Amino acid sequence: MARSQLALPPMTLSLTLPMPPSVNHQYATVGKRRVLSAPARRFHREVERVVERARRDGTLPHDVEDELRGALLGVYLTFYFETPMRRDLDGGLKIALDALGRALAVDDRGVVDLHLTKRIDPLRPRLEVEIETIHDWSFDRSYVYLGGGAKDEAEDIGSDAVESGNVSGWVEDEPDDLGDADGDESHPGEAAAEAEHARVAAGVGRTERVEWARSR
Repeated sequence: MARSQLALPPMTLSLTLPMPPSVNHQYATVGKRRVLSAPARRFHREVERVVERARRDGTLPHDVEDELRGALLGVYLTFYFETPMRRDLDGGLKIALDALGRALAVDDRGVVDLHLTKRIDPLRPRLEVEIETIHDWSFDRSYVYLGGGAKDEAEDIGSDAVESGNVSGWVEDEPDDLGDADGDESHPGEAAAEAEHARVAAGVGRTERVEWARSR
């Protein structure tokens, strides 16, 4: 991360939200589907009400809201729990980001700086949120994607795309035959190519394998 001495001052938004449900109470099973539980849906509605109230009372001006939607963001969450050890600090992180993103119409993939703090308030459990725009963020040059051939594209697809069938890029034919046992000196792969033509002629599609990405 690099911060310029002449960076624009950030636009900030501070909100007080109810405590999100614990991770064990965020989802329910309906048939074979996992859906948001009643407490989780209630938390989303409460966050929307808090944001709408901030719009009405001027806490969230239009220019700040527009800026939040177009900038990289820092998000700083302070959880005030009833007891110090009953809940994990990060158990409410995802649902809080999801609810804020939905209420503010921001994409939480734009969050580049994230801080979580645990504090205790037995009488008033809550979540204090501060969001700020970050104008001068830069990524480590060693991790900038420089592009490349089809092989690089396939390596960057990821398992989700492979499983969904949305895969393009580097594919590899089945291994070539290396000649037959009778001493055939034909060029390696000719037998495979002939078999491939026969399969295509018969209406059988070519078998392709995706080369799975490995850490480089």
